[in-house]
Amino acid sequence: MLKPKVLVTRRVPEECLDLLKPHFELEHYNKGTAIPRKRLLKSVKDKDGLLCLLTDAIDPELLAAAPRLKAVSTFSVGYDHIDVPACAARGVAVTNTPGVLTESTADFTWALLMAAARRVVEGDAYMRGGKYKGWDPLMLLGTDVSGKTLGVIGFGRIGQAVAKRAGGFSMRVLYYDTRRAAPDAEAALNAAFVPLDELLRESDYVSVHTVLDEDTRHLIGDRAFGLMKKSAYLINAARGPIVDEKALVRALKAERIRGAALDVYEREPKMAPGLASCRNAVLAPHLASATLETRVKMGVMAAEGLIDGLVRKLRSPYRVD
Repeated sequence: MLKPKVLVTRRVPEECLDLLKPHFELEHYNKGTAIPRKRLLKSVKDKDGLLCLLTDAIDPELLAAAPRLKAVSTFSVGYDHIDVPACAARGVAVTNTPGVLTESTADFTWALLMAAARRVVEGDAYMRGGKYKGWDPLMLLGTDVSGKTLGVIGFGRIGQAVAKRAGGFSMRVLYYDTRRAAPDAEAALNAAFVPLDELLRESDYVSVHTVLDEDTRHLIGDRAFGLMKKSAYLINAARGPIVDEKALVRALKAERIRGAALDVYEREPKMAPGLASCRNAVLAPHLASATLETRVKMGVMAAEGLIDGLVRKLRSPYRVD
């Protein structure tokens, strides 16, 4: 019996491939950069399954080029790169990898927050550049975190995990979401539900964890920066286009906010012009889930999604539709 054919569009943990190999005939684009679009469209022509990443647009053009496609599994929580209604219309199952990266992403959000508040990246460059000549009471002054106000935009798994960590810093926690959390969750996290504008006005640190859709694209732009405190910091470890990056550059250069820390970008891997020169920005290359343990779990879950869709013929528990 012939095995279903599957395309894997990027290098992935070996544990992921080990699960796939017994079930499928694999074509693997084993590189650390995105598969070129032309190659992707050519490669999917005879494929039954696709294991993709956020950089791979699964749109009507691709679906038309892949008449045999039955399942798409994305190595990510986000799935806005996938046209889910178009997949559903063709009977193509779609799965993602939620849950397994919650803790690592929340940890890294705090790494970004602390690095921005305490100017860790600047301090590192200062030392490496041989500029440190001895302790100075006014050198590289940062901002306290303990006792301040944290504003969390998007109060799902990751947003709540970030809020939980704020308890260790005796912070006041505000949150905004399209739906209010359960009272017991609010009580456990000592978090108050407020309108977005109030959150922006009151928070010393604004951390973004909402989904990306048409309502949240450029949710944080000129207007939002105008509402925030001049002493506030923006942290984004969710999706890049939630923040209007050009507006962020303007806000940082004009010191309308004190700083920002980003792990994601509007047109990744590119950054908006001027962002790289902003010394009050901490910039990371999409590292939030980048721990060995988490990436292996993501790979296993992505592989299981394809196996469920193509071999077990089950409705995957991770379907996004």
